[in-house]
Amino acid sequence: MTTATAATSLDASRDAPLDAARAGLQSALTARHAATPGGGLPAPYVVPLGAADTLGFGHRDPYADARPAANVQLTARAVLIGPWGGGPDATACGQCLAMRWQRLRSRSEREALELGHEPRGAVHWPVLTAYVVDAVWAAYSAVLAGHGAGPDATPADRGRPANPDATPADRALPQVTRIDLATLATATFPVLPEPLCPACVSEVPDTAEAARMDLAPAPKPDPDGYRLRTLDSYPLPTAALANPVCGALGSDTWINPASTTTAPVAGTHFVRGYAGLNDVTWSGQANRYATSRTLAYLEGLERYAGTHRRRGTSPVVDSYANLAGQALNPADCGFYAPETYASDPLVSPFDPDRAIPWVWGHSLRDDRPVLVPARLAHYSAGVDADNFVFECSNGCATGGSLEEAILFGLLELVERDAFLLAWYGRARLTAIDLTTATTPAVRSMLDRAALHGYDVHAFDTRMDLAVPVVTALAVRRDGGHGTLSFSAAAGFDPADTVEAALSEVLTYIPHLPYQVAERRTELEAMERDFTKVLHLKDHAQLYGLPSMTRHAAEYLEPVAVLPLEEAFADWQPLRPRTGDLLDDLRCLRDQLTAAGYDVIAVDQTTPEQHRMGLHTVSTTVPGLLPLDFGWTRQRALHMPRLRTALRAAGRRADDLPEAEIKAVPHPFP
Repeated sequence: MTTATAATSLDASRDAPLDAARAGLQSALTARHAATPGGGLPAPYVVPLGAADTLGFGHRDPYADARPAANVQLTARAVLIGPWGGGPDATACGQCLAMRWQRLRSRSEREALELGHEPRGAVHWPVLTAYVVDAVWAAYSAVLAGHGAGPDATPADRGRPANPDATPADRALPQVTRIDLATLATATFPVLPEPLCPACVSEVPDTAEAARMDLAPAPKPDPDGYRLRTLDSYPLPTAALANPVCGALGSDTWINPASTTTAPVAGTHFVRGYAGLNDVTWSGQANRYATSRTLAYLEGLERYAGTHRRRGTSPVVDSYANLAGQALNPADCGFYAPETYASDPLVSPFDPDRAIPWVWGHSLRDDRPVLVPARLAHYSAGVDADNFVFECSNGCATGGSLEEAILFGLLELVERDAFLLAWYGRARLTAIDLTTATTPAVRSMLDRAALHGYDVHAFDTRMDLAVPVVTALAVRRDGGHGTLSFSAAAGFDPADTVEAALSEVLTYIPHLPYQVAERRTELEAMERDFTKVLHLKDHAQLYGLPSMTRHAAEYLEPVAVLPLEEAFADWQPLRPRTGDLLDDLRCLRDQLTAAGYDVIAVDQTTPEQHRMGLHTVSTTVPGLLPLDFGWTRQRALHMPRLRTALRAAGRRADDLPEAEIKAVPHPFP
C-alpha cells in the first residue's frame, strides 16, 4: 500500500478525535510539498496519535498498517516530525515513535487507550491555524532537507535543531522534532528503535540453542575489583533514555536537593503488568549527582529489561507436565499458602497440566539450557494461566559482560536469602565494629546519619554460604517516627559490602520520619493486622513505628561485636584474588551447588543495551528464599530452606520448629 493510498483509505475514519485535524494538516502539507521546487523533501504523511492504542493492549489502531511510514504524527498538543536521521544500525519508524510516546502518557490516558475505551470529546480539536501549519512546514523542511544525507552529519551540520543535552551516542540515533501547538516551541529528541515494533522486528521462537551461555574469561582492572568498566565508560544515550516525547525509561529525571545524606537522582515510568499499570521507579544514590544519574540510568535499563522480554522472541507455551524433563519446577521456587490462593483474586494455584509461557535459560551447574516460567524470569510478564506467583526483581542485574551480570544477580539472591533467614529464623547476629572500618566513606556516612539523630549498625548476616552478607540498621536515638531502617548488601570484598549496605540505609533515613508520620494511622492498622501489609513501602515504613522495635531484638541485642577483619577472617582464604571475574563467578556458583542448588541464568539483554555494551540477566537459584512483598504473599515462610538452613549453618542443632518462626512481616526496603 502506498502512502497516498493509505491516506485515502483512512480518510473515511472520521469518528475518532484528531482525525479531522489530521486530514486538514495532511492536505496543507501536501500542498506545500507540491509547491516546493527541486523535490528534495520526502512526501509528508500525517497520522493521528493519542486516539488509539499503539501498543496492542486495546482496540486495534486503525492506522496500524500505515503508521510505520508516517513522518508526521499529530497529537492533541503537538506535532511530531520524524524519526529522521540516524545511522543504518539505528533506524526507527513511525510505529517505534508511537509506542515510545504512548508509554510516557499519564495513567488516565494509558488506561483509556489500552483498556479499549472509545474516545470522546472535542473531535475538531486541535484547531490548526495557518501560522501553526506554517511552523510545522518550516520545521518539516528543516529537519528532512537532504533526507538521504549521510548518518555522520549531525543536526547542527545541517542547520537543524539540536538537543544541547545530547551525548555522542544520542546524536547517532534517529531524531524526533516536536512543535508545540500552543506556543510553537520546537525541540528535538533522539529516539531509540523499539525492539518490539511489529514493523521493524520479525518475532522468532525462543530456542535452547540461543540460550546457551558459553562463559569466558573476563579480565578485571584489578584483582580486588568486580566491575569490568567504569561507570562513565558506557556510551549511554541519556537524552534518548529520558525525554518527554519518546524517552525509553521515562520523561525526565529529578534530583532531591533536600537530601543531606546522598545526592539522589530518580526517574519513573509506567509498565503494564498482570495486575495493571505499575509505577516503576529507578534511581541512583551516590555522593555526586552526576554519578547518581548514571547509576539511575543503569538501574532503569535493568528494570526495562527485567519487566518484559524485549528481544523479539516468542515464548514456549506448554504445560510443566509435558516439559518436566527440560524445565524448572516452579514448586522449587516456592508457592504461597493455600489460604492465599483461596482468598486472593489475583492469584491461583500452579497447575502442572495447564499450558503457560516459558523462556529458555542456562543452568551453570549442569551446563545445559533449561526452561524457566516467564513469570519468574520477567517480573511484569505473565498471563492469566500462570498467575501462581508475583515475582519481583530478585536476582536481576546488569553488567559489562554476562559474567559480571550473573555474578551480581547471584549476589543479590544470596543477600536476600540471608536477610530472610535471619529475620524469620530469629538468628542471633554478630555486629561489626564500625570504628574498625575506618575508611573516609564509612566515617562520612556515620557522621551524616548522626546529624539526623541516627546511630548506624552493621551485622554479619551470613548463614550457610561463605560470601559476605551485611545488614545495616539505622536506629533513631530519640525513638521517634522512623525508628528503624534496614538495608543489606552482599559482595566479595567485606569493606565494600559494609559501605554498600550503609550507603543504602542512608538514602532512607532523611525521609522515613515524615513518611511514617504521614501514614501513622494506616501503619498502626497494619501493626494490628499484618494482612494489611500489601506493598513494598509498607514493609519498610512499618518499622518506622517505635512500637515495632520489639520485633527487632536480635539486631538491637547482638550476640557479639567484632572488628571487620575478624568478622570475615574465614572468608579471606576462600576469596579468589585473580584478575579474572570468571573465577569469582565460579567460586560463588560452586558454593551454591555444593549446598545442593542449581544456578540458572536467563539472558534479558535488550537490543538497546547491546548498543551500550551492557548485559542484563535474571538469575534463579531454586530453593533459596525469595523476597516477596505483602504479608499474605510470602513464599519464604513455606519453603524447606527456612527450616533447615540455620542448622546447616551451625546456628542451631535442629531444624527450625514452626513455633519459632518469626511470623512478622520482614522490614526489607
